[in-house]
Formats: sequence, C-alpha cells, structure tokens
Amino acid sequence: MNHTKDGSVLNSLMRPSTPVGIVGYGAYVPRYRLPATEVARVWRGGEGGLPVTEKAVPGPDEDTLTIALEAARNALARAQIDPHLIGAVWVGSESHPYAVKPTSTIVAEAIGATPHTEAADWQFACKAGTETIQAGMGFVASGMARYALGIGADTAQGRPGDALEYTAAAGGAAYLIGPVDQSLAVFEASFSYVTDTPDFWRRPYMHYPSHGQRFTGEPAYFHHVTSAGKHLMEQMGRTAADFSYVVVHQPNAKFPQRAAKMLGFKPEQWAVGLLCPVVGNTYAGASMLGLAAILDQAQPGDTILAISFGSGAGSDAFALRVTELITERQGLAPKTADYVARRTVIDYATYVRYRKKLSMQ
Repeated sequence: MNHTKDGSVLNSLMRPSTPVGIVGYGAYVPRYRLPATEVARVWRGGEGGLPVTEKAVPGPDEDTLTIALEAARNALARAQIDPHLIGAVWVGSESHPYAVKPTSTIVAEAIGATPHTEAADWQFACKAGTETIQAGMGFVASGMARYALGIGADTAQGRPGDALEYTAAAGGAAYLIGPVDQSLAVFEASFSYVTDTPDFWRRPYMHYPSHGQRFTGEPAYFHHVTSAGKHLMEQMGRTAADFSYVVVHQPNAKFPQRAAKMLGFKPEQWAVGLLCPVVGNTYAGASMLGLAAILDQAQPGDTILAISFGSGAGSDAFALRVTELITERQGLAPKTADYVARRTVIDYATYVRYRKKLSMQ
C-alpha cells in the first residue's frame, strides 16, 4: 500500500491504460454433496451449529485439473474464439495435483492453446484465482497478448473433525480476458490490499492446513476484504448504492454477509453470488464462482463489485460494468446454478473414500 508521509493513502487504483474486459466466463462444481449434518453426526453426535448446509465434493476421478478444465471449456464456449489466440493460461489454486508439474500446461494443451502461449500456476491461498485475473488484465492491456485465461480452482482439504471440514469444498471458475469491444463485462478499476497476517497455512508435506483461529476473522478476513472494497469505492468516488451486485470471498455463510453489510450493501445485492451455504468454500474458486453466478443473470448496464480474500493475507477488488454482449453469451454454456442444482448426496463414509482420508498401511 502506498502512503504519504502523513499516513494518508495515495491513489492506488489499478486501471489498464487500454480498457479490457471479460470475453468469456465459465464455472464448474462437482455433483457430489456432503451435508454438514453428516460431519456433525460423526464428530459431534449431531450437536452444535452448522456453518453451511452442504458442500461440494470431487468424485474419485476429479481433481483441481479436471475442474479447471471444465470451467475453461465453458469460458471458451461463451467467448467463441480460436484458442490458439490465447497468449496466457494461468491456474490459481492451493491444491494443484502435482507439486512439480504445472496444471496450466495440461489445461492449455487440452483446450488447444499450445504451443505458442505462456503458462503458469499461481499461489496465494484463496485469492490465487483473482491473481490470474489481475495479471491477465495487464497482459492484455499491454498488448503482450490478445487474450489471457485466468482460472481459480480447488479441491480443498479439511482435517477430520476440524471446523474446516464442514466447508472445505471443490469447484472453480475461469475468465477469458480480452479486448473491450468483445467483452461482456468491462473492468473499470481494481485495487489490491495485502499484509503479512498468519491466519492460515500449510507447510510442505503437510496434508491438511492449519489455521490461527483468533486471526481468521477480524485481523485477516474482515480487515482485508473491507479495506480493499472501501479504498476501491472511495478512489472511484462511489458507494455501495452505485453497484447492482456485490460478491466477496465465502469461507462460510456468515462472513461474506457481514463484510457486505460493513461495506454498506443490502441483502438483495449479495444474494445471487452467495453460494457457500450450498457448495461450501471452494477456496481459489469461491469469489470467482460467485461472480459467475452473477454474470449468469446480469443485464446490460449492471455494475458489480467483486472482492476476493486469500490467507496470508490479502484481497483483490474489481469494479465491473456489464455490456450489451452479456445477453447473447449467457446461454452458450451451463450456468452456475445448473451445477449447483445437479447434486448427488453422499454419506461421510463415501466422502472419506473419495477424499482418500483413510490410509491403509
């Protein structure tokens, strides 16, 4: 963050010198659902409150790669472009299938973007996905590429019995960034806010993440989300009333609603993008999935504020304006609500098997 000597914040809005926008978007959520009551039944005897209704669980043949690929294909279906014109394919996640071998090259190969493209995997906990969007905006605006594909996808893990197990879910979304004249939504500005706040981490070779519970809420999530949102609106000269929709990162059902209220938004502005209660926390795909759900029903002229959050900690905020092209692109791929409605309920034993939580020595 840039400050003057008296501590006031300098104008740190990030606006591309050449306007760019979202040419295509796509979402994907696995069909399997684990009810939160199942986790409570096993670990609490059915007692205690439930942070979500259920969460999405990847099948035995699904991982971050397959989720990212499905979302990317949906984004391409809406964009209707030649994949060979994509100059960058980036995948943000904290659960890449390989420690050394990029997810991005496999996705790029599968969609037909290789070999003349740039590819990389990104990291920043749950905001790894929006990091790819930020970079894509700059890549396209600078003229280094005509299109850039940014993806956020995860198959998150929670230690058995830990609070995270209720919400650590799977899903992803992809955004194809390109020229403004082909965009269904234009980026008006963005803003990033980061600090070294140790609220959540996983060391090498650790299967499950750890979290500093007292850091999770106030000094981490709420501080970064509201700071990014407030600075973006203040420096754009806008308030919550100037936006049709808002979507913020969703680690549970309560946090995003509280954060939106703190920023001055009303329930009707956040209701569409609030997916966590029924699919869980999809980590790098969370705020990006919520944005996809909003774009699925947005109308020309609508304005959207999207704010991510990544532990460690930081937030990216984006202001978008929906264009006339939205109506002709929405029906070209499955909508986010279609994936949410397509569900098969599983019990805890099946969940343990699918997520390989039971080790045989």
